[in-house]
Amino acid sequence: MGELDGVRIGVTAERRADDLISALLRYGAQVRHAPTITIVPLAEDPELRRDTEAVLAAPVTFTAVTTGAGFRGWLAAADGWGLKDDLLSVLGASRVFARGPKAVGAVRGAGLREEYSAPNESNAELFSALVAAGVMDARIAVQLHGSALPEFTDQLVGADVLAVQPYRWHSPANTAPVFSLAHDILSAELDALVFTSAPAATNFLTLIADTGALDVLRHGEVSTFCVGPVTAVPLEARGIPTVQPDRQRLGALVKLVVSTLGRA
Repeated sequence: MGELDGVRIGVTAERRADDLISALLRYGAQVRHAPTITIVPLAEDPELRRDTEAVLAAPVTFTAVTTGAGFRGWLAAADGWGLKDDLLSVLGASRVFARGPKAVGAVRGAGLREEYSAPNESNAELFSALVAAGVMDARIAVQLHGSALPEFTDQLVGADVLAVQPYRWHSPANTAPVFSLAHDILSAELDALVFTSAPAATNFLTLIADTGALDVLRHGEVSTFCVGPVTAVPLEARGIPTVQPDRQRLGALVKLVVSTLGRA
């Protein structure tokens, strides 16, 4: 008997969904997978290539790395275009600011060194540190992940901000699983929802806006788990209570689900 036997959990992730689902299944959960976004393949993204070439056009003063996966993906795409060495040279000559350990790991894995790492892994800390460092007339490469961050990049007043988004997304071609998940929420056939990215949460809210499922979630009738505070932002902005692990890791998220919903 697993600790999550009979617990019905909706998973909205696309990237690393298999890892999350496998972990929940090992504990006996009944998993309902409904990806709410589809990631644009990096090598096929002309916008990413244009943005990369813009970064390479002149020296960069600062580089802001918001996610490890996004930074590694950017370098992998650049490698496919024959631009990786040039990109590493330009970024390596800049002052690198990272949003926590995973971003630092990607930076160091590429042979670069960070000047600053946000102690609590937050974008607020990262961009506040950049502003404090002095960005007037600076050229700043900002690696985003999944969506724009105007609430943070707009703080870089006086700088030439080069936003690079290695992972862009759009709605999945088949949205039927998402609406099936909304039906399960309305029918009290779901115990929990798990989110691992802010874009997935944002598009989930958009897709189910007219179903009535939002009211159920606002009342806390379904436990809503998020891998971290960034993922939780769009949900909490709509009045949906969330639960988050102390560490922003997939394993910690699974352990939180088990400790919260597990049945002895």
